[in-house]
Amino acid sequence: MKNNMRYQFQSQQTQFTWNPRSFSGAIKVLIIINVTMYLLQLISSSHIDLIGIFGLSTTTVWPLIWQPVTYMFMHGGLWHVAINMFVLWMFGGELESIWGKNDFLKYYFITGVGAGLIWLLFNIGSSNDILIGASGAVYGILMAYGLMFPNRTVYVYFLFPIKVKWFVLFIGLVAFFSSMGTGSNISHLTHLSGMLIGYIYLRFNNHWRRISFNFRKKYVELRTTFKNKSKENESKTQQEVDMLIDKANICGWESLSKEEQNKLRISSWKISNKEPKN
Repeated sequence: MKNNMRYQFQSQQTQFTWNPRSFSGAIKVLIIINVTMYLLQLISSSHIDLIGIFGLSTTTVWPLIWQPVTYMFMHGGLWHVAINMFVLWMFGGELESIWGKNDFLKYYFITGVGAGLIWLLFNIGSSNDILIGASGAVYGILMAYGLMFPNRTVYVYFLFPIKVKWFVLFIGLVAFFSSMGTGSNISHLTHLSGMLIGYIYLRFNNHWRRISFNFRKKYVELRTTFKNKSKENESKTQQEVDMLIDKANICGWESLSKEEQNKLRISSWKISNKEPKN
């Protein structure tokens, strides 16, 4: 079965350079998992078809429902996993330091899983293809880095300086036009999907966060205004009740008009949070 499958990898052999930084928490965990899974692939290649189990395929995604997640941790070779992890380390570390571990992992899996699901939609009926590799998520990381640091400089092949915004635009165009072709073992559609999902998520997530924040702000303001108004009304009612009580104490209950007597009873009920009895 394995020999009849055409594996679609998600990496391009392009090198990126940037100032080295230490491994952050999420980056370290992701790299350890990816490298461990690759070593398991090598060790068990003659006994268990791990790619067939954990890679993403239209024919086996049901009942193997974990594939849209696990395919990101399978790779087709040393160069494949090395480039993906190198780019993840170079560009992901600073994003994690800004976003925090949880938000970084959330973004990583949204772009990775989302790219895999889009690949599934476009490959329904293609029984010989299996998608493997982390590049859907890695390209999402590149998109996020480009949006956050557009004027920084990276070096392609360690030689040619280019601003991040032009570099991201270039690889996006390459992924777009390459996705229209066929016959390549590299899934350019997944690269493009990871970038698009990342862009949409970052743009609309911030937009909805602002809307949510403004809504909560208005709600708090209205609730505060209502509470203040309610307190003012209670204070006013209490003053009126005190005046009627003083009048009744000095001049007697009969000195109060029926309207004042009813008002005193109703106000007393309201203050004590009791319903009037029939």
